[in-house]
Amino acid sequence: MPGQLNLVSVGPGSTDLIAPLARAALERSEVVVSYGLYLKWIEPWLEGKEIHSLPLTQERERAALALQFAREGRTVSLVSSGDIGVYGLAPLVFEMITAEETTDIQVIPGITAALSCASLLGAPLGHDFATLSLSDLLCPWPWIEGRALLLAKADLALVLYNVQSEARQDGVYRILDILLKHRPHQTWCGIVRNAYREDVATDICTLEELKSRKFDMLTTLVIGTRFTKRTGRFLFAPRGYHGWETTETLPEGAIWFFTGTRDGNALAAECAALDIPTVISVATEYGAAQARRHSPRSIVLPGRIGEKTRTRLLPDAKALAVVDATHPFATLISAQLMRICAATNLPHLRYERPSHPLPENVIAVETISQAALIAAKTGKRIFLSTGVKDLQSFTANETVEWFARITPGADSLERTLASGIIPSRICAMQGPFSKRANETLWLDWGIDCVITKDSGEAGGLPAKIAAAQALHIPLIVVNRPAMTYPHLTHKTEAVLDWILSLQKDTLKAASTNPDL
Repeated sequence: MPGQLNLVSVGPGSTDLIAPLARAALERSEVVVSYGLYLKWIEPWLEGKEIHSLPLTQERERAALALQFAREGRTVSLVSSGDIGVYGLAPLVFEMITAEETTDIQVIPGITAALSCASLLGAPLGHDFATLSLSDLLCPWPWIEGRALLLAKADLALVLYNVQSEARQDGVYRILDILLKHRPHQTWCGIVRNAYREDVATDICTLEELKSRKFDMLTTLVIGTRFTKRTGRFLFAPRGYHGWETTETLPEGAIWFFTGTRDGNALAAECAALDIPTVISVATEYGAAQARRHSPRSIVLPGRIGEKTRTRLLPDAKALAVVDATHPFATLISAQLMRICAATNLPHLRYERPSHPLPENVIAVETISQAALIAAKTGKRIFLSTGVKDLQSFTANETVEWFARITPGADSLERTLASGIIPSRICAMQGPFSKRANETLWLDWGIDCVITKDSGEAGGLPAKIAAAQALHIPLIVVNRPAMTYPHLTHKTEAVLDWILSLQKDTLKAASTNPDL
């Protein structure tokens, strides 16, 4: 007769939290295979059993021994803390069997550390979340860092297992550094040690404060998202039943920067450095990652939320003013921001990077379509440095070979491939680029014509001009679209002076009118 192997999960370490299904499996078992610590938790169900206790680091031996007894026709329980299928022994057992295995194997679920620790903190996993083990004994460290980076960008609640050991002290801080580059420093986090055991301890702090803490292998960290909230001694993640209102997480009286550019993010960082509340709004997750890296003290809001939502959101958040520091060619969002500020009586300032003078031998055009027509008559291997929005205006002409340099975001790559440019002709890198970098790439690809936009010095235009002249390649530059702004400056210091003046006027008004 085939035996039975019960893969028993006994939860975090409290007898009260061991499920009835697990208790029943232990009661009917002849043999129990376990790590010594777990035997204390299941002591009420061990009388008359054959007990085999193997130490830590002998997980494979425990799984093999339990499977051996079951194959001999006996009823066996292999015991694991938490849930045996989550960083537990169940995968080891399934690695050891084949499709022809006759042993009756049952997996009995339990409460994994993510859930037990979350319950002590409140409800920080109320929406989407992920878990990540920081132990590199069974997983290469580069994989762990790579996954941490993707999870940080995804803004999921994150539970970190196996946080810190005597031999592995620095790993957790490297992971925290990755998270700090992509999440607000004031993100709420929870620390739980020995959940549901005698010396249980919990604490709540910010992501930035975690860097100064010490942990161990009995500690689990719960990292919140930009939506995670604290109420007293509890953390919780809004579920979304009442919609995704973000105003509670936004500072009042903030300067809202609409960026997506390196110089725009730098402006926001200078503002935040003056202890002025700063919010950065960007269109994409890649833009959000760049904004958090360049201005870590700012609140970053990614997403194309639309004019109607912005018209409501800015007054609800009691924004002090709007600074439009978007790309010179982002005319749709610039026009939208002017309409919103006019409708809501919000002060508005357009910061636009200075244009760069063009040499006589550069071909200046007014539209993308003009650039496409001239390029097709000029070259056969044409390099595009115009962004992804207009690629299909070029690639519709299949008589030439098109090459493109784009930002390394997933959305940019997807749109570039959809335009018809093949992977071997795509360079996905963050600019701006030096003259030498441009020359090297264009030489390697055999480029005979280059199209770019008047993106100014901040966009690397001077280096493109110099590289094209050195290689004697025709350079086509699309001029900036004409826009009329009520308040416009090309100087960063003028933006900061304007903001400080607004703050001064607001404080003065508040001192004379208590209702403000």
